[in-house]
Amino acid sequence: MSSNSETFNPFDPTGMLKDMRDASMDAWAKVMVDVVNTDAYADASGAMLDAWLVSSGPFRKAVEDTMKNTLASLNLPSRDEVTRLAERLTNIEVRLDDMDAKLDEVLSACRSSMDNSGN
Repeated sequence: MSSNSETFNPFDPTGMLKDMRDASMDAWAKVMVDVVNTDAYADASGAMLDAWLVSSGPFRKAVEDTMKNTLASLNLPSRDEVTRLAERLTNIEVRLDDMDAKLDEVLSACRSSMDNSGN
């Protein structure tokens, strides 16, 4: 029945249906919370997830191989190739930063030696 008896209208069939729906949804929610919070449910969910992961591995490998072949035939880089290129560019950037720092040290040393010899 309605949670607020002051607004209950026996001639409103949709109101009664909504109350019945709400009551059944509450009952189902309580039952499902009890079921989901069991060790058996956790074990069953884990087993299903493991089975899905095992069975999806070959499919994923096939999709990756197909994508690599497609990209190669279109002369486009694969994800691995882009990742390797990004790593190489990062390495180059680090080396350039190191060289810039060393050049600054050399320039600073040259300036200080010129200042000392000029005085």
